[in-house]
This record gives sequence, structure tokens and C-alpha cells, in this order.
Amino acid sequence: MRLFTVTTLLLFFFSSGLALQIQCYQCEEMTHDCSMPEFIVNCTVNVQDMCQKEVLVKDDGIHYRKSCASSGACLIASSGYQQFCTGKLNSVCITCCNTPLCNGPRQKKRPQPSAAITLTKQQLPAFSLFMLLLLSCSVC
Repeated sequence: MRLFTVTTLLLFFFSSGLALQIQCYQCEEMTHDCSMPEFIVNCTVNVQDMCQKEVLVKDDGIHYRKSCASSGACLIASSGYQQFCTGKLNSVCITCCNTPLCNGPRQKKRPQPSAAITLTKQQLPAFSLFMLLLLSCSVC
């Protein structure tokens, strides 16, 4: 009975829209920082969990590439190009981040929220119910 209850709760939890999806800016070889609403995309749920930003310094100026990425691919790319991130001609800087639209323009430093998952107002009641039921089942 406990297994059935937990399984039902998990199905409810995942069907309530709490899948991990992030929004990022996406553009290719733009000479301006493409951080405008028309460049916002929804990344692939539970696969592309990070945003990536590439800044290339070329003869004709700074070029930007932005996209969704999987954490593994993004972190490998950013660490592989770290030595080429000089800010000088032919420089390539790749950064990865995991909050919505974080590959947009550089913003003033603010303290990071401590929560690993941000829930919307619509998702909060379902999540609270799930946690309450899960806790009550653990004492059954």
C-alpha cells in the first residue's frame, strides 16, 4: 500500500508541471548582444539544463553565440576554452549558467538565492501537497 501511495504521489508530482525546463537566449554569430525577447527559447526539458554564452573577439568586433546546452557539454566546452579567454583579438570566452535567461546581458551582482529549484506560484501548492503527503506516508 505504501509503494502504491508513493508511486501515485510521484506521478502527481511529475505531471503537475514541475519538470526542469529553463529558458535561454539563442542566437548565432551576432555582432550585438542578442538579449531581446525574440531570441528567447524554451530548452529541451530535463536535457538542456543550462544556458551557454560564447563571446568571440574578431577583427570586426565582438560576436555573440547563445544557446541552450546540457550541463556536461557546456562545462566541458567552457573549461576547454578557458585558456583562450583573454579579451584580446581572437579571444573566445564560454560561460555556462543554470537560471532562466542567465546568458543575457551582464547584470549587477546580486546575492544568489539558496534554493536549487525555483517554483512558480502555480507549482507551489502542488509541491507543498506532495511534500506533505510524502512526509505523512513516511510515518505510516
